[in-house]
Amino acid sequence: MNYQVVTQPQAEEDIRQAIRWIAGYSPKKSAVWYFDVMKAIESLGNSPVRCPFAPEREKFGLDIRHLLFEKYRILFVIEDETVYANQELKQSK
Repeated sequence: MNYQVVTQPQAEEDIRQAIRWIAGYSPKKSAVWYFDVMKAIESLGNSPVRCPFAPEREKFGLDIRHLLFEKYRILFVIEDETVYANQELKQSK
């Protein structure tokens, strides 16, 4: 089953902030990172349930899942046939 992936404005802003930070060290790496993170988010369209539930699930009472990407976590929820990357992109510890 293929899912539609929607990147919410907050997630887009978090990505922009990460790109600005990375660009401060390496503009070339920031461009590569952007395409890689977008590819990771788009991969959720194929099988989002492969990703485990996030610890925040219980706190918010939502079935929040997370996808690890480099040292970041991409938080998202699945509703029907749509994946919403609607939580902030958080650096994993």
